Amino acid sequence: MTENIALTEAVYYILLSLYEPMHGYGIMQNVEQLSKGRVRLAAGTLYGAISTLLEKGWIKALPGEKNSRKKEYLITQQGKDAVEHEIMRLRELVANGEIITGGGAE
Repeated sequence: MTENIALTEAVYYILLSLYEPMHGYGIMQNVEQLSKGRVRLAAGTLYGAISTLLEKGWIKALPGEKNSRKKEYLITQQGKDAVEHEIMRLRELVANGEIITGGGAE
């Protein structure tokens, strides 16, 4: 069961990045690209988030090549469930905001 909590933008973009296997530096680049440069992850932030996501079972480390230090990660079904829950939560936020303000951006 996915926790009923809001994801940070960093975690949300990390999870989106990991729908394909990716290593840390690739995740950093992908997050910056997806967010059009608005979200930039420092290495400490990224690896702290990866550690937490591994503990929650939302991502998994893939077996790497013997001599490579680069670990690749991939989202799990639990992580995909968390992304879907977040998308539903964000849709609700936008819908409620549009109801109150009388519609979309003007």
